[in-house]
Amino acid sequence: MRDFVQRVVGKLNVGGDKDRVSVVQYGRDQEVHFYLNTYTTKEDILNTVRSLRHRGGRPLNTGAALQYVRDNVLTASSGSRSQEGVPQMLILLSGGRSSDNVDIPASALKDSGVLIFGIGTRNSSREVQGIATDPSFSQSVSEFTDLPSIQEQFFSTLITVQVEATPKTPTVIVDQSIARKDVVFLLDGSDGTRNGFPAMRDFVQRVVEKLTVEENRDRVSVVQYSKESEAHFYLNTYTTKEDVVDTVRGLRHKGGRPLNTGAALQYVRDNVFIASSGSRRLEGVPQILILLNGGRSFDNVDTPASALKELGVLVFGIGTRSSDSRELQKISYDPSYALSVSEFTDLPNVQQQLLSAMGTVIVQVTTMTPTVKPTILVESQAPRRDVVFLLDGSDGTRSGFPAMRDFVQRVVETLGVDENKDRVAVVQYSRDPAAQFYLNTYTTKGEILNTVRGLRHKGGRPLNTGAALQYVRDNVLTASSGSRRTEGVPQLLILLSGGRSFDNVDTPASALKELGVLIFGIGTRSSDSRELQRISHDPSYALSVSDFTDLPNIQQQLLSSVESVVIDVTPESTTDLVDHDTSRKDVVFLVDGSDGTRNGFPAMRDFVQRVVGKLNVGGDKDRVSVVQYGRDQEVHFYLNTYTTKEDILNTVRSLRHRGGRPLNTGAALQYVRDNVLTASSGSRSQEGVPQMLILLSGGRSSDNVDIPASALKDSGVLIFGIGTRNSSREVQGIATDPSFSQSVSEFTDLPSIQEQFFSTLITVQVEATPKTPTVIVDQSIARKDVVFLLDGSDGTRNGFPAMRDFVQRVVEKLTVEENRDRVSVVQYSKESEAHFYLNTYTTKEDVVDTVRGLRHKGGRPLNTGAALQYVRDNVFIASSGSRRLEGVPQILILLNGGRSFDNVDTPASALKELGVLVFGIGTRSSDSRELQKISYDPSYALSVSEFTDLPNVQQQLLSAMGTVIVQVTTMTPTVKPTILVESQAPRRMSCSCWMDLMARGVDSQQCGTLFRVVETLSV
Repeated sequence: MRDFVQRVVGKLNVGGDKDRVSVVQYGRDQEVHFYLNTYTTKEDILNTVRSLRHRGGRPLNTGAALQYVRDNVLTASSGSRSQEGVPQMLILLSGGRSSDNVDIPASALKDSGVLIFGIGTRNSSREVQGIATDPSFSQSVSEFTDLPSIQEQFFSTLITVQVEATPKTPTVIVDQSIARKDVVFLLDGSDGTRNGFPAMRDFVQRVVEKLTVEENRDRVSVVQYSKESEAHFYLNTYTTKEDVVDTVRGLRHKGGRPLNTGAALQYVRDNVFIASSGSRRLEGVPQILILLNGGRSFDNVDTPASALKELGVLVFGIGTRSSDSRELQKISYDPSYALSVSEFTDLPNVQQQLLSAMGTVIVQVTTMTPTVKPTILVESQAPRRDVVFLLDGSDGTRSGFPAMRDFVQRVVETLGVDENKDRVAVVQYSRDPAAQFYLNTYTTKGEILNTVRGLRHKGGRPLNTGAALQYVRDNVLTASSGSRRTEGVPQLLILLSGGRSFDNVDTPASALKELGVLIFGIGTRSSDSRELQRISHDPSYALSVSDFTDLPNIQQQLLSSVESVVIDVTPESTTDLVDHDTSRKDVVFLVDGSDGTRNGFPAMRDFVQRVVGKLNVGGDKDRVSVVQYGRDQEVHFYLNTYTTKEDILNTVRSLRHRGGRPLNTGAALQYVRDNVLTASSGSRSQEGVPQMLILLSGGRSSDNVDIPASALKDSGVLIFGIGTRNSSREVQGIATDPSFSQSVSEFTDLPSIQEQFFSTLITVQVEATPKTPTVIVDQSIARKDVVFLLDGSDGTRNGFPAMRDFVQRVVEKLTVEENRDRVSVVQYSKESEAHFYLNTYTTKEDVVDTVRGLRHKGGRPLNTGAALQYVRDNVFIASSGSRRLEGVPQILILLNGGRSFDNVDTPASALKELGVLVFGIGTRSSDSRELQKISYDPSYALSVSEFTDLPNVQQQLLSAMGTVIVQVTTMTPTVKPTILVESQAPRRMSCSCWMDLMARGVDSQQCGTLFRVVETLSV
């Protein structure tokens, strides 16, 4: 049973914001081994499960155990996210009949929306079947030792369950006298509200007076914004009404411009509606945002407003005649939540209206009722749809255009057009696309119909349908153009095409489908029916008429499809517990460009384009390289050459066949291993990113392929091969597994195996396992990349000489050489400036001489956040001398003399994610909490009264740096052809472990003994 739990956990994507796991053991009573919020990593869970011991006891009280789980484990305080709509799953393993009643507690769990899966033995199978949500959710084995025999079947059931959210309980009115609320006021403090600010301040006081402010009742926060945002106090700053009102009375108008309401909404989402700032969202407490706004935003509000709504925040917007009322309605949780006054002095007129809305907050309790279906029907009463018509306006459709125009009108007539219901856009294209109007241009059916009636045929050639599809994706189905995709509103594209496209349609069509867009294609006899089927969401969504004048014949068929759209629950894979878009891959294409593939090369090139079209390309996502070979090899681009899909596709399109003989596949494989799948060429194998090689070979190699193929496999590279009748057997031997190789008669047949190939590529699981135990790196032999980030703002002018001396003294303790310690120094205030990079100097003398000559930069404000981002993007990179990808510890020492003017959270997190060890040293003028947030660990934040006191913390810093614990984890892949890719980044032990031992007085000899023991473990 314990092994079975481990195998199931191994399939999950564990993380605080991903899958959570709890284990409870029971007999007569119950014991929770860990709750849903106890662990946030798979390793911690598996380690605990491995050590579980059988507890014994009788009788068996399964009913009491079910009730216990409902009351104590599937609760917000124990980490359950049921109130956020996260599916709740209970997996019961029971080996006997219960001595108590199981029906009532099982029904209570099901009524709460919990999906119960049960596995029983011959002694308990009937009872387990009754407990399970559905009989098909229960399975039986003779003995638990037979669990492996039903493992795959169980996983399949677990994965293919569709959870449909249905309200189980009617809308509940929460009485204000007993309710809890987290209320945030967001006040426009820009230049335009200077006169109205006292009235805004009075209004906040009056509303607060009506609340029951206590730690366990109502909480209040106030944020003021203009160009930037500033929190006056958080939800957990004050616990009494008096403190809140006193602070509000003392608020001063901020001033500034322009008015960035979008950034302010994002700020409250990221910094105020979070647990550390006092938000109780995860406990199910209503989150309320009251925005007082006096003008139109300078930046975009759609995305952050949607993000707040997705978080469940109820936004009330109150504006004046200077505000943009439509913008305010978009921001508000519902248009009816947007209130308006002439001036802020009129706020008392809407006070009662606001309080009434707040005082009786509607909490819709939505629990989950499971049904097992492979598809979901989105009924036509689904209130909202975004519908885009893409019309072929090329020279070939001139005579048919009036019929196309009439067809659009008739379809629009059937829609419920309204800003908050159906929205419509029309795009016409030939050689280039042109949007006639966007999804947010018109809000009434009359306006749309009038515009459609007036459409004129565009004309032009050739017909570039691919470019038009890409245009719709990038310019129409976006939030700024009115798309509500991020709000979950169905996105429909209706294409009317009268000819074959001159350009490639596969990549942009795939990109739209990946975005979740449902494409309906309608063509004529002049169209390419297969092309239209490929573009459409499903071949059945491709409709055909003889001429556009026959469009009325298929109108009802289209409307029926649109009215009851079938969305496949798992479009990518039916065996996927993990969203494969979140995984990262390094993919290298090795393409046979020898004399024998001259005719097939265009098909190979198209195939590469189609595969790239399926990838999620980005510097921190999927990376791609292409190598062509014959007698020798040519790299067209490396893994770190391009960071966008467009750049890759443009380069692939322009590839030319290179020719040459003989065909040396072995040498090409060795070349890829030695020159492409390396850190300097962009490979992230040392970070645990899966390495994939896709070989397209059209002939038998003239050199030996076995040795280089084995070397690649030993390095953990997954090799996929596609061969022709001349090379299929050899390619099968090169591939990681015979199932990873496929064969075609000629490369022109590649489209026929394309889907099968994608399926294989997606469903490969790479399991990362540590190969080397934890090692202690002695300072005398260790390598370190050390960056000093110095506050050079106006406030540190007097302290700068002491900072400079401190840097010199620390450098004197390092072993500065090209292959040992490297040093960089950056100074910052408003902007950042690198005095020298990690690869600028290779001797201690050069570093010290340059540091002696440093001059204070000056300037304000102090932008520590931007400086942290600067060192991440410009200094801790290979081209600047960073050896991070070689596993060399990356250390940042920040000397800071004041509070940052900009936000430090995001860039500090980005550095930590990169594995940079940040030490923060501040003075009494610094913000100590900010410094702790920036530092890798709060214990890495050191403090002095003035910079002249830096010698007092020098030894403390050097001790922490001198013995860095690096956990060397290289990745060994094991291939299971049925599971999706799940990357695991390497794990590192925090240096604080070592520092903690030293602080407790453990000497180095004892530590050595301890770590020799650790080396024997699978840490």
